[in-house]
Amino acid sequence: MPELPEVETISQQLARKIKGKKIKKIEVRLKKVIQARSFNFFKNQVEGAKIKKVWRRAKMIIIDLNNNYSLVGHLKLTGQLFFVKELKPENLKKYTHLIYHFSDKSCLIYNDLRQFGYVKIIKTADLDKFFQEKKLGPEPLDKNFTLEKFKTLLKQKPRSRIKILLMDQSFLAGIGNIYAQEICWGAKVQPQRRINTLIDKEIKLIYTCLIKILKQAIKDKGTTAADEHYQDTAGKKGKYVFKLKVYQKQGEKCSRCKKGMIQRINLGGRGTSYCPICQK
Repeated sequence: MPELPEVETISQQLARKIKGKKIKKIEVRLKKVIQARSFNFFKNQVEGAKIKKVWRRAKMIIIDLNNNYSLVGHLKLTGQLFFVKELKPENLKKYTHLIYHFSDKSCLIYNDLRQFGYVKIIKTADLDKFFQEKKLGPEPLDKNFTLEKFKTLLKQKPRSRIKILLMDQSFLAGIGNIYAQEICWGAKVQPQRRINTLIDKEIKLIYTCLIKILKQAIKDKGTTAADEHYQDTAGKKGKYVFKLKVYQKQGEKCSRCKKGMIQRINLGGRGTSYCPICQK
């Protein structure tokens, strides 16, 4: 599933490519990806509207329209958003479910092989309420997310395991299985460690790695773990995949200590890799 760096990459790219464009027509090939009071309501609000702003909250892409409505999209496991200056037959897939046609002939294409993703229309004024209902935690790259704030949040979950907690969207918004593993490796902390066993030095290192890794992953336009998964709006794969240290590295020698072999365990129902030698 695309995580914070991937969704942020797409949001930033779309902000540059579609802001100010007018949606001339929407072409829906699979109605179940639309979440609205009715299909006609969705169509009536979207067609003719202009893109006012594109931004991210957690793992969701928000497109604000100039009619006081917003589109909230979640890519889930295999959702993709591609921008093309002119639609051609080769741009379309069997799993192309939604196409936004802009007045200048450019298009935004939504593909989803597994069909888990969605786009929801909400009044812009109701977005905060919607996010509260989702019980989303703070944004880890927000300037107000300080080390002290992180420590305060950790103290509320003393028995939780660090990797599972990092993935909890009500604790922190946007981190998933890939980056939670990478953060634990970077901080030299075993992912199954409980919060109440962490010392201040380890907590500070987890916080530092968290910020550093997310920022670097955004710079590298995210991680593409499989061909049918995340790609940016130009169809390019994320380059952070070449900097991964433990994710999908089970059976390989640890690149840091050169002694441990990366092991894979099941933690919270998710595959989790770590180095048993240098992660304590």
